[in-house]
Amino acid sequence: MQKTPTATHRPGPQVTEETPAIHWADHAAAELTEKHPEQTRFVCASGISPSGMVHIGNFREVITVAFVVQALKDRGKSVRFIYSWDDYDAFRKVPVNLPEKEMLEKNLRKPLSLVPDPYGKAASYAAHFEQEFETSLKQTEIHPEFIRQNEPYRAGTYAQGIKDAVANEKAIIEVLNRSRTEPLPSSWTCLSIFCKECHRDATELIKFEAPSTVKYKCKPCKKEFEVSIDEPEAGVKLLWRVDWPMRWAKEKVDFEPGGKDHSSQGGSYDTGCEIVRAVWKREPPLYVQYDFVLAKGLGSKLSSSSGNLITLDEALEIYEPAVLRWIFASRKPNLDFSIAFDLDVLKTYDDFDRTTRIALKQEQAEEKKFNYEKRIYDFSKTSIYPSSKNPIDTFAQFPFRHLCNILQIHQGDIEKTKSFYAASLKTKEDQARFESRATRAWKWITEFAPPEFKFSLRTEANPASTTKFPAAVGELVTLLKTPGTEGLSEDDLAGKIFTIMKSNQIEPKAFFQEVYTILVSKTSGPKLASFLLALGTERAAKMIEKSL
Repeated sequence: MQKTPTATHRPGPQVTEETPAIHWADHAAAELTEKHPEQTRFVCASGISPSGMVHIGNFREVITVAFVVQALKDRGKSVRFIYSWDDYDAFRKVPVNLPEKEMLEKNLRKPLSLVPDPYGKAASYAAHFEQEFETSLKQTEIHPEFIRQNEPYRAGTYAQGIKDAVANEKAIIEVLNRSRTEPLPSSWTCLSIFCKECHRDATELIKFEAPSTVKYKCKPCKKEFEVSIDEPEAGVKLLWRVDWPMRWAKEKVDFEPGGKDHSSQGGSYDTGCEIVRAVWKREPPLYVQYDFVLAKGLGSKLSSSSGNLITLDEALEIYEPAVLRWIFASRKPNLDFSIAFDLDVLKTYDDFDRTTRIALKQEQAEEKKFNYEKRIYDFSKTSIYPSSKNPIDTFAQFPFRHLCNILQIHQGDIEKTKSFYAASLKTKEDQARFESRATRAWKWITEFAPPEFKFSLRTEANPASTTKFPAAVGELVTLLKTPGTEGLSEDDLAGKIFTIMKSNQIEPKAFFQEVYTILVSKTSGPKLASFLLALGTERAAKMIEKSL
């Protein structure tokens, strides 16, 4: 089992108990500290069953907890942040798009941790998906303590919790029946048993003899067995609706979110609250519901899953870790949304950059707006971004749209693109932020950007074209060759270009189409003044001059 003693906390401004809660995670932390005023250490939990691809919706659970962990830490509290892999669940269904389907079919009903990895790389089916997600999660600088639940179950760690549940089974049945249209059958038990020989849960409880003896029949093996819950590898676990509150009690969980499927009236959280009170005499954890996360703009590039779900790793191919954190930090968890892979990627990066400028006092905002944006930034930033506690005088940003244009000018050559931003790359963090964003920008251009956004420069070997506006184009060439033009601002150069169009009585749309056709063989392109400056006015002049 991979363990980290405490959750990693990124440096940020201290939030005192007296500071008003600004962000929803601060509200949750405030509620926890008010509920437990003498408590100095809190346990925050999350987890899923690795029954298949771990998608971006699952990431919403872990980052929801990460924000509350940070909010508690900012209040001076110690926090244990645990993430449970429910890999002692039975393997019930073979997901689509996986290899070795026949082998997987043969392993149905076994614990996920005992099913072989269909890719032949990891120790088990569960381990394959666990390792994929954990590797991606490190990029976001979220470091929980991972618990592979097959290990404590198989080691007998939950033996007393199982016995407590069986001893109070009548009370559990009463709780569950209150949320059912039909009562549970008389044969119902809170136990799930994996056969000691075939390891499948196709078993039937014959009898439980206190304090710990379980007698059961395995249907596939057609045999009867007897095991003790107190012994390792007993193969006995609790059903989900009982297992969840049992672990709340065992791990002393103070906060854990859940999805819509757990949050309805009579759902697993509701019944878990009643069960943990009735059986383990403990109050349930504070709960936050989170909603669905999907993806839009994937086009023909489908995910490895069916539908429009994506993995955390796929999202991180397009979004910097800090930007992905911002996407979640800037939304309340109970609102659903889609992560963009289309042109809205540009807006997402622009909005994140604006939050950064406000938080670092590079852009003015009224006090309420400043405080809110700064708090979102605190939850979003990663180690390559400066702390809002000590904002720096100058901060290099690389606007995503502009960066995409420079990359396309250099045909994706990141080193040549870097030379354009050389004056801004003053620290190793500047370098890291540039490379992080440039890599993702080129990935987006090549795989997701719409055709109208893409361009490539006409090579100098192309034959000269004939312009419809030779006088105006000639004046543009003269302007671009004029000493000092290279140092003009985008607005100043745009103003001079409009003066040329006006003096030659040419409609802007027609003139722009003419220049774009000369430069990129298309009738549209990036903002012309910005594009000419990015291209280099001398180089642009030579390319345009060939059309005269």
